[in-house]
Amino acid sequence: MVTPLRIVFFGTPEFAVPTLEALQTSSHQVVSVVTQPDRPRGRGQQLTPGPVKARAVAMGLPVLQPPSLKDSAVLAALTELRADLGVVAAYGKILSEAILQIPRLGMINVHASLLPKYRGAAPIQRAVADGESETGVTIMQVVRALDAGAMLATVRRPIGPNDTSIEVEHDLARLGARLLVDVVDRFSSGPLAGEPQDDSRATYAHRLTKEDGLIDWARPAQAIHDLVRGMQPWPNAYSFLEGQRLILLRTTVGPASGAAVPGTVLRARGQDLLVATENGTLRVHELQAEGRRPMAVAPFLAGHPVTEGSRFTSSG
Repeated sequence: MVTPLRIVFFGTPEFAVPTLEALQTSSHQVVSVVTQPDRPRGRGQQLTPGPVKARAVAMGLPVLQPPSLKDSAVLAALTELRADLGVVAAYGKILSEAILQIPRLGMINVHASLLPKYRGAAPIQRAVADGESETGVTIMQVVRALDAGAMLATVRRPIGPNDTSIEVEHDLARLGARLLVDVVDRFSSGPLAGEPQDDSRATYAHRLTKEDGLIDWARPAQAIHDLVRGMQPWPNAYSFLEGQRLILLRTTVGPASGAAVPGTVLRARGQDLLVATENGTLRVHELQAEGRRPMAVAPFLAGHPVTEGSRFTSSG
């Protein structure tokens, strides 16, 4: 029999919403949701709540949005919750040792990689962009060192050759939510001992920047295709053609070709946009001009004629 636990939940983006929902419908009680402050979003830059706050409010849960976790009032508010366990899912800030010590059974994290590989802020995007064939979710104990806590459970998901980070994240969010509730149920019997990580095998998935999406055509076609898949939904893989910034959204590895300068447009007619790379070619199926909607190649070429022999470059 599962003994209900009092849970304080830390999370902010869409990835964390399924975990919050799973906890809310479990045997346990979410006593508060801690999420990042509302941010300016959209063209009007109006203050808008993140996905976790929006869902928590809709479910009638108490919400805390401290600008800083170092404030003594924040520590006092969290202590007053009398939480048995803290659950973290993509909160977005490092938790202090003082906060980690507040829940009676400590804190656990839903991390979107097969630890110790891809610790850090962007594990899904980095795994897809690196061409990994598999990823997953690890439930781990939270410690001060970044994503280095003992592992309590894992679930795996294959990465298909054309899967994007968007698709992988959607699946991992749901797989991780189910796994997390199973682990929380186990905590109802008392503290759990996890499996220590092998730090010598750790890799880091650093936070993405806009520059991470810039395509280097002097790389193999497969590597560029993986970058296109991995950099979605932001910063997206992009390049410049005749001074125009173009975002590549859907590609496949094209046929082998003769020697051509990487980035050269080999074919641009009908539904075919073929670009030379260092090793092979890349076939573009969907792309987006700056400030425009995404388009399949055929309508894009109809409205934006591309000259065969022109070159994609790294600057406008």
